[in-house]
Amino acid sequence: MATFIAPSDPQTTTIGLPSHEDRSVRVRGRRNGGRRIGSHILLVILAIYFVVPIWWLFVASTKTTPGLFASPAFWFSDNFAFFQNVAGLFAHQDGIYWRWLANSFVYAFAGGIGATILAILAGYGFAKYRFRGRSAIFTIILGSVMVPLTALVIPTFILLSQYGIINTPWAVILPSLLSPFGVYLMRVYTQDAVPDEMLEAARIDGAGEIRTFFQVALPLLRPAIVTVLLLSVVGTWNNFFLPLAVLTNEQLLPVTVGLNRWTALSNAGAGGEQVWNLITTGAFISVLPLLLSFLFLQRYWQGGLALGSLK
Repeated sequence: MATFIAPSDPQTTTIGLPSHEDRSVRVRGRRNGGRRIGSHILLVILAIYFVVPIWWLFVASTKTTPGLFASPAFWFSDNFAFFQNVAGLFAHQDGIYWRWLANSFVYAFAGGIGATILAILAGYGFAKYRFRGRSAIFTIILGSVMVPLTALVIPTFILLSQYGIINTPWAVILPSLLSPFGVYLMRVYTQDAVPDEMLEAARIDGAGEIRTFFQVALPLLRPAIVTVLLLSVVGTWNNFFLPLAVLTNEQLLPVTVGLNRWTALSNAGAGGEQVWNLITTGAFISVLPLLLSFLFLQRYWQGGLALGSLK
């Protein structure tokens, strides 16, 4: 008479059929796979969304003015005129475009570096020191993030005019030194990335506050520093309304306002000079420093994050 032997695995009721736990794992795997595919599709769509304008700008910079209106928008014309357009930038109005580009470098890096330094000091102070009125002051700074920069241009113009620095480089650099969002970002990052125990250990070992800040805290803040620097530089580089309001000397204009003047000239129609090819070429050249900055500074983000995780 045959005897029935029960399976050793209590979760397996039938020989050859997967258990309930195995089926659950497979279902979760299919769900996770679907989520990953959806995330990849979304990232591809976002990448196309951001790359298409840059591609159009590059293609447009290779065309002559008639070719801009006679050829497909997203493809090259028969006449590849990129180097001819660059030569035209050197020659047009005695090469003033390159003066505008140099002005943008000065304004962006002076304002960006200054804003980053102030944001580091203020964010570290708000995060690691206790003083009277700290919460109220930080609330005011956080509220100023919500104020559009364009709404501050007219009050800024009136304030700067009282000190006689309108139509000078300081009229662009000084307002760019204030970055409320940079202060907020530095405070939030400092609270998580710099443990109080490390600061106390440095103080017990005899390090002063300045040495503790530079040798203990500052290396851990590298990812946030690079982020604030890039945001400040890009914000100052793309600033348009403030330089338009405080600068009238053509030799002091940044590239954004200078290209806008050429656009107004080209929009004048038959009575104006058509320089659309120079405008598109100049716009493409003006975005290259920002693209290169993001590409070369990525490793500092990754290295800083890895350093923070090891600490």
